[in-house]
This record gives sequence, structure tokens and C-alpha cells, in this order.
Amino acid sequence: MTDSPAATAETVVSRDGTPIAVWRGGDGPPLLLVHGTTAEHGRWARVLPAFEEHFTVLAMDRRGRGGSGDADGYALEREFEDVAAVVESAGEGVAVLGHSYGAICALEAALLTDRIERLVLYEPPLGFVRASTAVVERLVALLEADERDELVAFFMREVAGLGDAQLESMRSMPSWQGRLAAAHTIPREELGGREYAFDPDRFRSLDVPTLFLQGSDSPEGFRQAAEAVDAALPGCRVLVMPGQRHNAMDTDTAMFTREVLAFLRAA
Repeated sequence: MTDSPAATAETVVSRDGTPIAVWRGGDGPPLLLVHGTTAEHGRWARVLPAFEEHFTVLAMDRRGRGGSGDADGYALEREFEDVAAVVESAGEGVAVLGHSYGAICALEAALLTDRIERLVLYEPPLGFVRASTAVVERLVALLEADERDELVAFFMREVAGLGDAQLESMRSMPSWQGRLAAAHTIPREELGGREYAFDPDRFRSLDVPTLFLQGSDSPEGFRQAAEAVDAALPGCRVLVMPGQRHNAMDTDTAMFTREVLAFLRAA
């Protein structure tokens, strides 16, 4: 990864021909990290040291940002295929950790490949957390005005539900510049997310051990998403992280990595 000296970059070609950049580091069984809206692979910098002690970590740049390519037009389903393509390239017994919008992609990819052995979903909105029309219009207007910093900050406040202190902490991180570079993807993902609705019947036979991470202080919609996934997936467990919101990997890195590793390394 760019934030990990030992990491190297490689490319996986998705089903529609889009090149997806993947950053590899560490040693052990494969663990794929799928970031959320506004981010790129560098957002995982704080958790890499702990994860790379136990896994070969594969952190992808989702399409349209970082080292990955893009395609004309946008469809959420192509993102599912991107994650599945990276999983297929990683070999057998892949663990996947997805955050926010990336967790939707990770969950849906589990229906496209049988190589996912364990799944960690950190607050996928799943249609339960949905920006209003006014919010989406504001995001589009900020992008058209090239007000990227305010666009990302507005999204973090109004959609992800972060407070001022958490937002300022994120602004101080090296990954903030990557968020600004990827700001053009925010409106399209919000529009795509508005069209997505979780259908529990599609997942009732998905027998993949799954950990759903939820912040106790996150918006109510994430709790509803957790309940829906827990009821649908036969192997799901919900873990509520006290005092956390939508970015526990930054606000309590030690707790976050401890809980994820405990689940991924369980016999």
C-alpha cells in the first residue's frame, strides 16, 4: 500500500474490462479490504500493521479512484463484480472486510463467488441510510463548483453522521487528499445507493460466517441494516462498538483491529 513500504501494486481486470488496482502487503491467508465512499486504499493505513502481521492484505482502489480505472456510465452492480474479480484472483479462503458503501459491494460479491471464507461488514447502508434529494442536489452542486473539500465534509456530516471532532481528525490524516481526489464519485454513489434495497430472501442461503460491525452512536439506519442482515444471514453476528460511529478504525484503532482479528482468526 502507499502507506506501507512493503506493499506492492497489481491490477485485476473486472468483468467489464475495467482495471482495478490492488495493493498487497503482509504475509498469510488473503484478506481483502474494500473501502467506502470518498475513500481509496490509503484509508486503511492505521489498521495495516495489525492486519499484515497475520494476513496477506489486499486493499483495492474501487473504480474511479486511486490507481483503478473507470467506465462510461455507472452501475452499482459493476462494483459487485469488481470485488468478486479481486477475490477470485486472490486464491482460496479469502476473508473480506468492507466498510460502508464498500460493505454493500462485499456482501453482494459473496453471491458471485464461492471463495469468500469470512465476511466483515462495517455499517453498509443497504438502503436504510439514504441521503435526501436535497442532500444529493447539494453534493452535485458542490462538485460542479469544484468545492471538493466542502463536498467531502458535507457528505461526512450529513450522510455518514460524523461529528465535528471526528471530521477534523479525518481532515488531518494523509488519506484526506485521496478523498478529495475521489470526490467526483460521491454523488454517483449516493444516487446508486438510493436505488439499492436489501432483499433478505437473496441471502438466506449465504452460509458465510459474517460479522456486522455497528457503532453505538451511529445513525439509526445502520442499526436497522444490522437487524436486517442478522435476520437474513444464517451465520451472522452483530457487534456493537461502544462510543463509536462510522469510522472506528480511526477513532479506536486498537479496539477495531482486535475485534476484527478475533473474528477472522476464530477456528
